[in-house]
Amino acid sequence: METKILKVVKCGEKISVQSEKADNKVLDKRTIVLQELGGKYENKYVVTAFGTLATLRFEDGCLVAATLRFQTHEHNGAEYQDVTATDIVAM
Repeated sequence: METKILKVVKCGEKISVQSEKADNKVLDKRTIVLQELGGKYENKYVVTAFGTLATLRFEDGCLVAATLRFQTHEHNGAEYQDVTATDIVAM
C-alpha cells in the first residue's frame, strides 16, 4: 500500500451493491478520480472506496491524503488492475 497527497478530480455518486462479504449483503461503493500534484498531466487514478469510506463525499479540487492498494486480477484471459482506497482524509 502507498499513501499519497492527491487532488480530487471527480467524486462519483455513492451506490449500493450486493456483496456476500457484507453483514447485510449490501455494500456501499464510490468511485473517485484522484490526481498527483504538480501539473495538468500528472498521474491520475480511478479509485474505488467501499463501506464507510464510500459514505464520505469530497469536493472536486480538494486535497486528500489517500492510502491506495494496487491489485491485479485475471478475467477471461485478460489482466485488470484495481485501485482501492483503504483510507482517505481531507486535508
